[in-house]
Amino acid sequence: MPAAADHLPKIDPLRDACPVKAAIDVIRGRWKPSILNELRGGPKRFSQIQGALPGVTAQTLAIQLRQLEADEIVTRTVFPEIPARVEYELNPYGRTLSKVMEELEAWGGEYLQRRRKPRAGQR
Repeated sequence: MPAAADHLPKIDPLRDACPVKAAIDVIRGRWKPSILNELRGGPKRFSQIQGALPGVTAQTLAIQLRQLEADEIVTRTVFPEIPARVEYELNPYGRTLSKVMEELEAWGGEYLQRRRKPRAGQR
């Protein structure tokens, strides 16, 4: 299995010069917001995360968890047991994303309501 460092983003001068782009790059991904939401409740095993996200494949989940680990948002802990037990959790820096994600959720909810309303001149 590739190491977390193998999932670091490529060099991108725009991201390196723009804090908003850098932040969006960390949370961009089909499942990353949902993964972050699941981990807000505390450490979870891979199977628990996958079970909470119907539709995500094991490969996609593994890649996006590795990307979050490479971005130093998620910590992966392997317990020395047989069989091995692996848990994922938001590290202290990753937990600082919770407020941002709550704000995005609120904004997204308002946006969806706005999109559902008929616009002037439409029925």
